[in-house]
Amino acid sequence: MDGQHYHFLDRATFQARATAGEFLEWAEYGGNLYGTLRSEVERGLDTGRHVVLDIEVQGAEQLRRSFPNAVHVFVLPPSATELVVRLRNRKTEDEAGLARRFAIASGELELASRYDYVVVNDDLVEAVAHVAAILDVESRRPERLVNLEHIVNDLRRELAGAADRPKPAGAA
Repeated sequence: MDGQHYHFLDRATFQARATAGEFLEWAEYGGNLYGTLRSEVERGLDTGRHVVLDIEVQGAEQLRRSFPNAVHVFVLPPSATELVVRLRNRKTEDEAGLARRFAIASGELELASRYDYVVVNDDLVEAVAHVAAILDVESRRPERLVNLEHIVNDLRRELAGAADRPKPAGAA
């Protein structure tokens, strides 16, 4: 839905905003322009939330330059046959369009090893759970914990004064 899931722009407006640097990443895919507005990502990050982008490999490369600390997850189909079935079932492209998509997908698969994680989307619920687990573990990396220094310093202060405190009743 426009304004909720996506913002639909005409080509001229999109290109003008891209030239103005308003997109964090953008690419042309299948004759259409797709991009992620920098302001939308910053709005999410400002609230302390994880921001998850569903982008293709060109956009991921741009994101790598802008956010070198970003976590990149490559989502694989369970098989080539399943990918073909999924794309055909969408009924969004004719056979020539599908052939182009298959060629693009083949080239993109070569880049999977450049990502931090790979998730196979065989079962959607399971794949989402894997991505959630990746976000969970990545959020615990020391460099991502913005208040780690404060927590450690508080603990060290408490420990420094621990020897001076009386033992609790019943302690040996």
